[in-house]
Amino acid sequence: MKRRVRRDTETFSISFLDCICCGFGAIILLLVLSEFGQPIQLEQARVDLDAQIAKLQQELHELRGTSMVLERDLRARIEQLSEEQRRVARLRGDLSSIQGRNKASTEEDESLKKIAESLTAARLALIEETRELQSKGRRQVYDQPVAGVPIDSEWVIFIVDTSGSMQSQNWGNAERRLAEVLNIYPKLKGIQVMDDEGGYLFSEYRGKWIPDSPARRQAILKFFRGWQAFSNSSPSEGIVAAIRTFWTRDHPISLYVFGDEFTGPSIQEVVDTVDRINRAGETGERLVRIHALGFPIPGQYPQHTSMRYSTLMRILCARNGGVFVGLPEHEYVTARRSN
Repeated sequence: MKRRVRRDTETFSISFLDCICCGFGAIILLLVLSEFGQPIQLEQARVDLDAQIAKLQQELHELRGTSMVLERDLRARIEQLSEEQRRVARLRGDLSSIQGRNKASTEEDESLKKIAESLTAARLALIEETRELQSKGRRQVYDQPVAGVPIDSEWVIFIVDTSGSMQSQNWGNAERRLAEVLNIYPKLKGIQVMDDEGGYLFSEYRGKWIPDSPARRQAILKFFRGWQAFSNSSPSEGIVAAIRTFWTRDHPISLYVFGDEFTGPSIQEVVDTVDRINRAGETGERLVRIHALGFPIPGQYPQHTSMRYSTLMRILCARNGGVFVGLPEHEYVTARRSN
């Protein structure tokens, strides 16, 4: 029997190698395909991102522009609001001022109404008194230099308006009236001359009485002729200063006011102040009796202030036992005596 010869089996056959090669080839193919596709996708993604970034930047620029426009508009609105607030504040201030002036005007109208009523009553009383005197065969004749002014005190104060209207138009007339009033009083214990601001003709006699003598009277008239002092055309300051400085319970005082205008804010305020400081004596009469002369003012000056002066002095004379005399250019027109 023949013995069968065995062949050696090959571990790496052709079929096995084919399989291995195919597997490696497939892997390489996958790698190649993936390497070629990835850059395209990345490039596309980069393009998309750049487009989005550009779009977002554009939107950001637009938003910034819109924000700046809105901010400018807001600032303009704030400035407009501030201006409106300031305007409202000004209008409120104007309204308050108008209301204050209206209130003052109303109070002054009421005061003038009361004054008119009191003057009407005084006129009726004067008419009645005149009728009684006529019925008894007696007529009252005013032949004194200042009509009807009583010689009621040995202490006399003159308050003189030294304003421009008085200096330019009435100063010579005022000097004559001053001499006439002094001549009414043959002998005085004390004289004083002050301006409507409360200043003194003789500074060395500030707050003191000037002794009376013929030489003193001549000196008063001489210095009065050239006297010039600041004035606001309001006798109230001088009247108040004179009463506060010289008022005393020891003796009565006669106060004469020479003026043509009153430019003060309130007639009633002056009347109330004088009522408060000019207290009455034991007899019930005021210790400072106030008389007044009203001088005319030329037509180019405001007539309203002259009427206010006359109104004020009529009230003060009536309430303080004095006489008001209104003077035209060359003669007296009225003389009123208050009880």
